Amino acid sequence: MNWIKKKVEPDEVLKLHRRYKMDMLTCSILARRGIVKRDEVKYYLESELLYLHSPFEFEDMEEVVERIKEAESQGEKVRIFGDRDVDGITSTVLLKTELEERGIDCSYTVPDGEDPYGMTIEKVHKAHEEGITLFITVDCGISEIAEIKEANKLGIDTIILDHHLSGAEIPDAYAIVDPKKEGTSYPFPHLAGCGVVAKTIWALRFSETELYNQEFILLHSQPGNDTIIIQAAKMRNFMVTDRKIEELNPGLVKASQSKILEFLDCGLPVLVLDKQIEAKQLSRAFGKSVVISVNDLRENFDKTIPAIKGKSLFSLASISHTGRYSLFEKDELDVLIGMFNSVFLKNHPSLSTDYDKILDLVAIGTVADLMPMVDENRILLKRGLKTLTKNPRSSLLPLLSSNNLLGKDITTTNIGWNISPLLNSAGRLGQPKVAIDMLLAKDTEDIEEKSAVLLGFNKTRKKMGTDAWSKMQGEAKTSYEKFGTKMVLVYKADVYRGITGLMASRLLAQFKAPAMVISSSDDSDVLTGSMRSQKGFDILPFFEKFTDTFETFGGHSNAGGFSIKRENIPSLISQMENALDFMDCIEEVEECVDIDCTIPEEYMNPNLIKICERFEPYGQGNSPIVFQIQGATVIDYQFINGGKSGSRNVRLTLNYGTYSWPCIYWNGGDQVGKTFDKDTVVDCVFRLGRNYYNNQNILQLTILDIKQSGIN
Repeated sequence: MNWIKKKVEPDEVLKLHRRYKMDMLTCSILARRGIVKRDEVKYYLESELLYLHSPFEFEDMEEVVERIKEAESQGEKVRIFGDRDVDGITSTVLLKTELEERGIDCSYTVPDGEDPYGMTIEKVHKAHEEGITLFITVDCGISEIAEIKEANKLGIDTIILDHHLSGAEIPDAYAIVDPKKEGTSYPFPHLAGCGVVAKTIWALRFSETELYNQEFILLHSQPGNDTIIIQAAKMRNFMVTDRKIEELNPGLVKASQSKILEFLDCGLPVLVLDKQIEAKQLSRAFGKSVVISVNDLRENFDKTIPAIKGKSLFSLASISHTGRYSLFEKDELDVLIGMFNSVFLKNHPSLSTDYDKILDLVAIGTVADLMPMVDENRILLKRGLKTLTKNPRSSLLPLLSSNNLLGKDITTTNIGWNISPLLNSAGRLGQPKVAIDMLLAKDTEDIEEKSAVLLGFNKTRKKMGTDAWSKMQGEAKTSYEKFGTKMVLVYKADVYRGITGLMASRLLAQFKAPAMVISSSDDSDVLTGSMRSQKGFDILPFFEKFTDTFETFGGHSNAGGFSIKRENIPSLISQMENALDFMDCIEEVEECVDIDCTIPEEYMNPNLIKICERFEPYGQGNSPIVFQIQGATVIDYQFINGGKSGSRNVRLTLNYGTYSWPCIYWNGGDQVGKTFDKDTVVDCVFRLGRNYYNNQNILQLTILDIKQSGIN
C-alpha cells in the first residue's frame, strides 16, 4: 500500500488557526484536505440551520409553494409519485406526512413488483379517473417527458421534486425543483431527493410566516477614518437579494449623489439594531435634512436571545460565528443578517426545533443514496443523526432495537450498514409500500408487524444475493474476458430485478471494471438492469451511446439503471463491444491511503477522538480521518478466531507515548511474523473510533497498513 501525505503550506494552517480559533491539528487536517475557503470551512464547524441555503434559491420554489397552497385551499386531491429505493421511500413519507398535516387529501404510488421506475401513462390515466388534479414527483420525474405531457392534456399539474440529471429535454411541468437541473442558480447540486423534499417542506412552513414574500432592508453604519461606512442588504424569503456599501466623507457628498440613499429610497422597511445610534451616524453622513425612517430590532433581539442584551454589533462581531465567514472578517452587516435570521428561527419552531424532527429521514435517505458529505448536507446530517439518537420517531424504534442501536450515538456507518438495508429490502423485493406504510404508521402494533416483515425481507434479500452471486461467476468471468477486461455484463443468471444494483456493485469490486447486471428472472419482454462504475467512468454519457437500444435510462455519475427489451440485448452487446474499442481502460493503480496527519507521541491521547468527531459525519466526499504514527511498539497480538494461526483478522495492542491502544487489523493475519511480531517497532496508518462492547465505550484503532519502523 502506498502512503501519501500531501504537503501543506504552514501559512495556510496558521491563517485557519487565527481566523477560526481552532487547534493547529484540526487546521492542518483541513488544509491537507483542501478545505480552506470560508464557505467550505463553515460546514465543518457549524451545525445551525441558519447556515443552510434558502429553499427559495430554487427558481421555481415560490410556484411550488403557491400551487400546493392552492391545492390545500381548493380541497384538491394530490398524488405523490415516489421511487422504491430508500431515498424514494423517505421522500414519499416526508412529503405525504407534511401534506396530510396541512389537511390535504394526499395519496402516493411507488413502483410495486415489476413496475418500471417513475411515472407511467397507465398510472396517469388511473389518477385522472380518481379525480387527482396535482401530481408531485419525489426522487423521480425529471425524465418523465411523455407522462407529464399526458398529464397536461388531462388538466393535471405536475410539480417535480427530483435530484437526478436531466436529459436534453426538460419535462413541461408546472414547476421543477432539482439542484442538478441545467441552468439552476441553486448553489449546491448534491442534495438527495429527500433533501429536496425537506427544502420544500421548509419553504411551505415559511410561507405561513409574516416574512413570506416580504422585502425589507437591513442597514448598518459605522465610523471609518474620518468617514462613515454604510452597508445595506435587501432581504426576501430568507436570502440576500441585493447589497450595497458606501463610504462617505461627511459634508463632501451630496445626498443626490449617494448610491446608498438611492438604494434605500425604494419604499421598503429599513431595519436596524439600535435606532438612536444609527440615526446619529446617518445624520452625520448626510446632514439633518435627510431623514431615513428606520425600525429598531433591539427589543425583539434582546427578548429572544438575552445573552446579547446591550451588546453592540461591534462587540457581537468579535464573538459571532457568522462573522467568521464574511468576505471581510467580522463584517458587522453580516453579523446583523446572521442575528436576524437566528432570532427569526428561534421565534418560529416549525422552522427550527420542530423541523429537526423530519431530518432523521433526511439523514437516512441521504446516506443511503451516497450523497457527498459536504456543504449543507453536513448540517442536515448532523442534525438528523442527533434526532435519530436522541428522539427517534416511533416507527423506527423496532428497526433500531433489532440492530442494538437504541441509546447509542448513531452514525452514518450505522445507517449504511444497519438501517438503510432493511428499508431497501422492501423495494428490492418489489414491495416498497411495506417500508413506507411502516414509517407512516402511528399504532405500535402496526409498526411492529410491518417491521417484522421488513426483517424477513432482509433475510430473503441476503439469500437471493448469495444464490445469484454463485450463479453469475462463470458468466461474469467470460464477459470480462470478452470485453477485454474493460467491462462486465451479466444477463443470463436469473438475477431478481431488485438486487441487480447490489450485484453490479459486487462485480465492480471484484473485477475493478464497470459492471452491468440485467434482470432476467421473469418472462417479461422488457427487462431492467443496473450499472455501477468507478471514478473516471461516467455512466450517463455511456448510456447515451445506446439510446436507440434502451427503453429508458437514468441515474448518477457512477450508478445508473435502465430498461431494455429482451430482443435488444444481443444488439446492445454488439454495440458495446464496438464502443469499448474506442474507450480507454481505467488502469488499476497501487492501492494507496491518504494521510491526514502524523501524530507526535504527546498528542496521541484520548482527546484525539474529539478531532475525529469534529469532522463527522463521514461519507462520500468526506472519508474518516487517517492518522499516522511512527515508532510504536507491538505489545501483543492475537488472531480473532481464537488464536489460530492463519486467521485473516488480528487484534493488536500498540504502545505509543504514555498510552497503550487496542487495535483491529482486518486482513492483517498474513503480516504476522513477516512485517511485525511482539516487540516489533512499527509505523502504521489508522482510523480512530469508538468500539461499543458489553455496554462499554472503548477507543480503538482500525489499522489500515503497518510497516516496520524506518522501512519505506
